[in-house]
Amino acid sequence: MTDAVGSIDMPDAQDEVQESKKKSRKGGKRAKKGPLKRLALFYRQIIAELRKVVWPTRNQLTSYTTVVIFFVAIMIALVTLIDYGLNHAAKYVFG
Repeated sequence: MTDAVGSIDMPDAQDEVQESKKKSRKGGKRAKKGPLKRLALFYRQIIAELRKVVWPTRNQLTSYTTVVIFFVAIMIALVTLIDYGLNHAAKYVFG
């Protein structure tokens, strides 16, 4: 009985060809450029990605900031109450 195409035991013929291509390639395009050109390319790519970002409006930013500050204040209050309660419980238990 033969294995199914693409099974773990028998890889496809295309996979073997692709693996042999990957092994024979050394350096590629990156090895041809100097470090300053690669750095310049890196910064150009950063700027290109930042242009794709959808920046929030002033109203959105204000509402997001308000929500975050409110949530942090609630969490501070909650942790303070828990700490206060555990402190009194420890004083009660240990004298």
